[in-house]
Amino acid sequence: MPTVKVYSMNGSAVGETSLPESVFGVKPNRDAIFQAVKQHLANKRQGTQSALTRAEVSGGGIKPYKQKGTGRARQGSTRAPQWTHGGVVFAPKPRDYSFSLNKKLKRLALLSALSQKALENNVYVIDGLSVAAIKTKPFVEFLSKLGVSGKALVVTAAADEKVIKSARNIPGVLTTPANILSTYDIVNGGALIVDKSAVGVIEEVYGK
Repeated sequence: MPTVKVYSMNGSAVGETSLPESVFGVKPNRDAIFQAVKQHLANKRQGTQSALTRAEVSGGGIKPYKQKGTGRARQGSTRAPQWTHGGVVFAPKPRDYSFSLNKKLKRLALLSALSQKALENNVYVIDGLSVAAIKTKPFVEFLSKLGVSGKALVVTAAADEKVIKSARNIPGVLTTPANILSTYDIVNGGALIVDKSAVGVIEEVYGK
C-alpha cells in the first residue's frame, strides 16, 4: 500500500497517510493510458478542415488550348490539381475523429495513471486544502512551499469556487473535483495535489 506524506497549507509535513491500494497500487498499463489519452485528444478535434476538389472549384469548363500541335502536354481543364487555383488531390473534408472506449479500459487507464504518479512519488496529500479568499498570490506561495513548480493538478473533494478561481490564472495548474478525474489531466498535469478528504472520494468512486 503506497504511503505518502501529508502536508499542511503552509507546506510543512504533518504526518503520513496510506493511499488506497485499489486505486494507487495498480500495476500501470501503458497501453491503456495511451488509448485513453489518444481518445481524449481525438474527441477534442473539431474536424472542420475542408478543401475543394477539382470537381468543386469554379471555372475550368473550357479546354485551355487545343489537344495537339502546341508542344505542351495535353490539358483538359485549368482546374486540375497541377494548375494554379486548381483543385486539391484527396482534399480533406469535415469528419468526426471521436471514438469510444469500453468502461473497463477507461477505468484501468485512470487507475494506471494514478498509480504511476504514486510510483514516481509525485502525489502530495494536503490536510485541509482550502483558501480564505479568492487570491492567486497565496496559492502560488502554497505551491512554492510544497516545492511544486510547473504543471500541477489540484484535486478537491468537491467543487471549491475559491480554490478554482485562485488557481485558474496560474500557468499549468488545473483544478478538478475528485469524482470527475480525467486520465489525460493526470498524465499531463505534473504533480498531483490531493486534498486528504478527496482521497476517500477517489477510493469510493474508482476503487470498486
